[in-house]
Amino acid sequence: MWAYESTFYQIYPLGFCGAPRENDGACVSRIGRVASWASYLEELGVGAVLLNPVFESSAHGYDTRDLTTVDCRLGTNDDLAAVVAELHAHGIRVVLDAVFNHVGREFWAFRDVREHGWDSAYRDWFITNFDGDSAYGDGFWYEGWEGHFELVKLNLRNPQVVDHLIQCVRTWREEFGIDGLRLDVAYSLDHDFIRRLREVANELSATPVAGGVPGDASFVLIGETLHGDYSQIVNDSMLHSCTNYECYKGLYSSFNSHNMFEIAHSLHRQFGGDPWCIYRGLHLLSFADNHDVSRLASILSDPGCIRPAYGLLFGMPGIPCVYYGSEWGQEGQKGGGDDWALRPAFDEPAPNELTAWVGRLIGSRTGRDERGALAPGARALCYGSYRNVQIASEQLLFERVAEGWDGQSGERVLVAVNASGQPASVQAGELNGSFRDLLADGASAAGAVALNGALELAPYETRYLLAC
Repeated sequence: MWAYESTFYQIYPLGFCGAPRENDGACVSRIGRVASWASYLEELGVGAVLLNPVFESSAHGYDTRDLTTVDCRLGTNDDLAAVVAELHAHGIRVVLDAVFNHVGREFWAFRDVREHGWDSAYRDWFITNFDGDSAYGDGFWYEGWEGHFELVKLNLRNPQVVDHLIQCVRTWREEFGIDGLRLDVAYSLDHDFIRRLREVANELSATPVAGGVPGDASFVLIGETLHGDYSQIVNDSMLHSCTNYECYKGLYSSFNSHNMFEIAHSLHRQFGGDPWCIYRGLHLLSFADNHDVSRLASILSDPGCIRPAYGLLFGMPGIPCVYYGSEWGQEGQKGGGDDWALRPAFDEPAPNELTAWVGRLIGSRTGRDERGALAPGARALCYGSYRNVQIASEQLLFERVAEGWDGQSGERVLVAVNASGQPASVQAGELNGSFRDLLADGASAAGAVALNGALELAPYETRYLLAC
């Protein structure tokens, strides 16, 4: 699947485009700003853009009013279709945030319940009790998402609700040409509903969209999952992927605590070769930050660690996802009662040396040979197994191995990360022989490395070594 070989780029459109925090009812075409970044994203190597909520809402996008109409603060449905078309023209697929667990109090069906009460044809679209009352004095009680009563939980056991949401997905595919969905709070969604979505995704995957990115037309489903057993919803009958919050925490915490054992343990627990390792073969969405958490540049205690943190992110198993602006070190601290500090507006990209580094990391996973197949080393980074080789407090060496297929031989990549501001030496039997440094500057010959059991790492250095 194309998603397993891509780097995602996450954009929170309402913030990115500078929309008002509250819906003022004025239709202003702002979403085109995303399209204006298409050339930049293509040059960076991005394979897919993940757009957080774009449909009509009262405030932050997750309090939806209508799942068929683009938020007036962003523009019109035609504006969104034009953005998707422009990204497709640059070889970039588009995944929309699907908020199917709950809606806002101004959602058209819930407004009808508020107006007509028991007599509403939509009263069973929600989890209601007409023997009680809500915090808003509606004259009936309803379930809100995790106690947030401005977010009204949908009844996903109601076939009418399911049919409506499924029709929305079909419409988004037909009208906008999208390539998949990010399912908000997937851990709260009814499992039968997720299975139905997967059936629809499989159906949509069989028919490429006009003007889409050539090649694999798979319609991908990625869930937001904070906790629990990811394999309960990421499997052959449900989702293709979900967010890897366990390794997100281990990623920054390992650098801050000078304890690479933490992330090494999590990665082995998830992807290692022992029988008890739980997620072998799964492609989880890995990230250093997103629209809900403090940005990496703000949470790392040592700013120098930002380069090896990204080096680790792109070297470990999973689908890497970069949050807009973080590729040049944008800061943003969660707090203050809302998350808008994490969701700033940018008129244009501000690339720097960090951006170039992230681009090089992306290229190591997405490069293609003359036949269009993944370039040497990329197969191991996208599909390879995981094995810890050497772990120290501030250094980590692990191995990614991909078996051969389609007439190609297998490949082995060693990922070495130095989280220290001092030079370091890593020693291991696996560091014997000839290698190609996938992150070396210049021609491939310049990346030739001969090792005799030891690897010298510069301060904050990351190396991806392909065994020759």
